[in-house]
Amino acid sequence: MSDAARLARMIASARRIAVFTGAGISTESGIPDFRSPGGVWSRMKPIWFQDFVAREESRREAWRRTFSGAAGWTGAAPNAGHHAVARLWEAGRLLAVITQNVDGLHQASGVPVGDVIELHGAAGYAKCLTCELRHELADLRGPFLEEGEIPACRACGGLVKTATISFGQPMPQEAMEQAQAAALACDLFLVLGSSLVVYPAAGVPTLAKRNGARLIIVNREPTDQDALADLVVAGEIGPVMQAAVPTHGGAASATRD
Repeated sequence: MSDAARLARMIASARRIAVFTGAGISTESGIPDFRSPGGVWSRMKPIWFQDFVAREESRREAWRRTFSGAAGWTGAAPNAGHHAVARLWEAGRLLAVITQNVDGLHQASGVPVGDVIELHGAAGYAKCLTCELRHELADLRGPFLEEGEIPACRACGGLVKTATISFGQPMPQEAMEQAQAAALACDLFLVLGSSLVVYPAAGVPTLAKRNGARLIIVNREPTDQDALADLVVAGEIGPVMQAAVPTHGGAASATRD
């Protein structure tokens, strides 16, 4: 049996699927990854969280990048891989999407916001670092671009930052706890397009495997966790998942309870 056929069969037989996605699923929508040649960090140095908090020039540069679209994290459309994951949700067999991405494409593909666990935050809005009030980027754009006004919280006056998790910034505890709960509740843990080198997020698949779930990794390049997996499929995420989760349905649905 081919790897593609095994993948389709394992997905079809699972009833409680946790999907874990990395940059590799979104590069097929034209969003650059972080570390490869030509990726985001090869074109610009990351701004560390401590520098953002301490230095006005770092905050100004961070907002310049946000409103120029320099990182390329927003504005793309979901691809076949995202839509295949959404079909698992529609079939009632997807517990959660755990994503390292900040682009919001899983939500755009139809997975409800409450079922997407964003381990590294989101690029589509901003939050106050003091009171955590949400701020829409559209409301901040004009004052920054036209008047050079660095965003401040409209409620408490605190520093406002895009809701992504920067280098040096603590991981969101609630999101990590939700990811771990999904790993412990699933019978199949499906990794799509992650190199599995960024911790603590990369520890979530091993938690699922140790708890008895089958582990599948679909990625273009080998990962450090391939030896742990029940199945490793090398290839483009979109075509592989489109074949594994056909649009006409497949296995009978079950509840997410």
